[in-house]
Amino acid sequence: MIYLQLFLSFLQIGLFSFGGGYAAMPLIQGQVVTAHGWLTMSEFTDLITISQMTPGPIAINSATFVGIKIAGVPGALAATIGCILPSCVIVTLIAWLYLKYRNMDTLQSILSSLRPAVVAMIASAGVSILISAFWGSSASVSFTDTRWSLVLIFAVCVLLLRKFKMNPIWVMILAGVMKAGFSLIGG
Repeated sequence: MIYLQLFLSFLQIGLFSFGGGYAAMPLIQGQVVTAHGWLTMSEFTDLITISQMTPGPIAINSATFVGIKIAGVPGALAATIGCILPSCVIVTLIAWLYLKYRNMDTLQSILSSLRPAVVAMIASAGVSILISAFWGSSASVSFTDTRWSLVLIFAVCVLLLRKFKMNPIWVMILAGVMKAGFSLIGG
């Protein structure tokens, strides 16, 4: 039964996560944290971090991780297959349709109208992760509960990425070193 639940949950994620991995984060959170309670919000944040650091799409890495945590290797297979099956079917169908109708104005207008929704989903996921990082999993967001060391690390990383165009891999390594340094000094 758990294999079917994993398969169907990640089938929904795979079916409705237009825009890639970042757009899938709210859907993954809805399934694994809210609907089924397979992960806490803190574990979900760790899951996203690990999924971004490992090779491959975030949704598939998440499916594999959650599947292994909940039901071992068979669970990982069920969740991963559920996650990729809709994409395989939909991409094949869309590629065929796009090649046949790519010059239609209606198709171009539909594609351009989906962009704002995808941006909103990505922004929603980013805000959820920031709130979880800066204030933990508590429902209250207050000035006194803010993890200022993490806010500083975030600000430094944004500065390095945007202003100095630093390689994201080096920024992640630096963020880890800064967090380890803050942990050593008690921050």
